[in-house]
Amino acid sequence: MGGRDANMVLLDKNGIRCDGRKVDEPRRIMIRAGGLKNADGSAYIEFGDNKILVGVFGPRDVHPKHMSNTDTGILRVRYHMEPFSVGERKNPAPSRREIEISKVIKEALEPAVMLEKFPRTAVDVFIEVLQADGGTRCAALTAASVALADAGIPMRDMVAAIAAGKVADTVILDVNNEEDQAGQADMPIGYMPSLKKITLLQLDGVLTPEEFKKCVDVGVKGCELVYELQKKALHDKYFGNRGD
Repeated sequence: MGGRDANMVLLDKNGIRCDGRKVDEPRRIMIRAGGLKNADGSAYIEFGDNKILVGVFGPRDVHPKHMSNTDTGILRVRYHMEPFSVGERKNPAPSRREIEISKVIKEALEPAVMLEKFPRTAVDVFIEVLQADGGTRCAALTAASVALADAGIPMRDMVAAIAAGKVADTVILDVNNEEDQAGQADMPIGYMPSLKKITLLQLDGVLTPEEFKKCVDVGVKGCELVYELQKKALHDKYFGNRGD
């Protein structure tokens, strides 16, 4: 998180952010369900300049078998950034950050997926970040939910995700890369809107109790916007883009 000088350029006197958005305005979001023929379910998302592809496989047998659970299915998530996804070529080997985000997304999805309906099996979620621009974990979580639904995996609800944050002492919605690097706080939120349950809540930075509550409120409202786009992506695939 950066200092005060950096914050001054992130938000001007009219409340306009460095990329031209208002404080409560998300970046452009496009979600498409399907697209990968070899996967049981898939989704593609553009969230600002993030471009992410997700493939879901399963439920399928677990190998080796001793890794399976006799009472429930297991969810396995791999989040991977392509070497060309960032400005300087990334090492293709999994980084500590990728391993951590894989775990975070898995734990955010588990409350949504009815794993108890298919014991002794696994559902694999493969997330490929083709282009990164801040907020990849939220974009990936959002796309993974659509891909799981596209695969016909029983779910209690989809998880929609977006990050709230704080720049120039102001709470904002959908933190971009510059705001993440130089802002005061970043709060990724995953939310099941139909059940009104949060499945992901992280915080990098410092907030007062009042700012924390406002960040959660702003993030939840943002998740509700994302949720409508998730549902539209599935509707467009299965019922056609009729606009009804």
